[in-house]
Amino acid sequence: MPTRGLTLGKFAPLHKGHQLLIETALSEMDEVIVMIYDCPETTAVPLSIRANWIRQLYPTVKVIEAWDGPTEIGNTPEIEQAHETYILKQLQGNSVTHFYSREFYGEHMSQALGAVNRLVDWTPQSSWAHRTTVPISATQVRSNLYQYCQFLDPLIYQDLITHVVFLGAPSTGKTTLAEALARHYKTVWLPEYGREYWETHQVERRLSLEQLEEIATGHLEREEAQLTQANRYLFTDTNALTTYRFSLYYHGTTSLHLAHLAGLCSSRYDLVFLCETDISYDDTWDRSGEGNRAVFQKQIISDLVVRKVPFFRVSGDLQTRIGYVERILAQFKKYHNLIEQFQVANG
Repeated sequence: MPTRGLTLGKFAPLHKGHQLLIETALSEMDEVIVMIYDCPETTAVPLSIRANWIRQLYPTVKVIEAWDGPTEIGNTPEIEQAHETYILKQLQGNSVTHFYSREFYGEHMSQALGAVNRLVDWTPQSSWAHRTTVPISATQVRSNLYQYCQFLDPLIYQDLITHVVFLGAPSTGKTTLAEALARHYKTVWLPEYGREYWETHQVERRLSLEQLEEIATGHLEREEAQLTQANRYLFTDTNALTTYRFSLYYHGTTSLHLAHLAGLCSSRYDLVFLCETDISYDDTWDRSGEGNRAVFQKQIISDLVVRKVPFFRVSGDLQTRIGYVERILAQFKKYHNLIEQFQVANG
C-alpha cells in the first residue's frame, strides 16, 4: 500500500526545522502533502509566496494553500475539532498514512486522520527549546531575522529583505548615498557593476551590445548574492534600467535579453529612489558632460513613469538625503500596500 505523509503549518517563515520535517517525510513516504495556512495576523508575507518557497525547494511535494482555514490555535476540543474538520475537507477523501509534526497537535490530528503520529525532533515532554536537531521556532526568526539567518534557506531569506535601489543620471549621488545608508543600518550595499565593468572593458569609451547585456546580467547576479548577506535592507546603486538607457544612448537599440532584464526591474525592488540633479556635477573623464546628465535624468524619469514604477525623489545635501530615506524606511512595511502606508503617514 502506498504511504502518504501530511504536514501543515504557517511556515512564517519556512525555516530549517520545517525543512527537516518535510525532508524526513520525503525520505520515508511515497507521497508528501504540505498544507500551508493563510495567517495575516502572524506575518505579512503572502500565502502564495510562502507556498512557492515549498514548491521551489521541494518540487515533488503536493502543496495545499489553506486560504480559509481556522486561525485559532490551542488544545481545546472546539479548536481541535475545527482544524480536524477543515483538514479532512481539504484532503477531499485522500487518505493519509502518516502525520508529521513538531507540535503538540500531532496526537489529535493523527487520530482524526487515522494515521501514524510521526513526531520529528520533538517529544510530548519537550518544547521547541529542547529540540536538539534544529533548535529554532518561527517566532524566534520573526523577532530577529538577521540573528537567526543561519536557520533560513537563502531563497527564503532574500524574500524577507527590503531591497532599495537608487536611480538617476551619472553624478547624482547614488553611490555616496547607498554606501552611507549601508553604514548607518549596519548592512551591505551593492556598487554599480557597470562602472567596474566599463573601466576594464571599454574601448574608446564604448561597450558593445553584448557587453551591456553582460553588465545587466552580472549586476543581477551580484544583487542575488548580496541579498543573502543583508541585514534588513540591501541598498543597490542602479539597476538594469540604467544599462538599458545606456544601450539606447550609444547604439539606438538594445538586446532582447537586456530589455527583458529592464522589464523585471518594474517589480523587483521594494523601494525606488530617484536621486535628483541638484548637486554639483563631477566632470570626470568617464562622463559625457552636465548637459547629457540632464537629458539622461529626463529619460530615466520617463522610463519609470511609462513602466508605472512608483518612486521617491531624493534631493539636497547628503545628510538631507539620508534623513529623507530614513523617514521613508521608518514608514515602510514589506508586503503591505505602499499607497495605503504613505497615505496614512502623510495624513
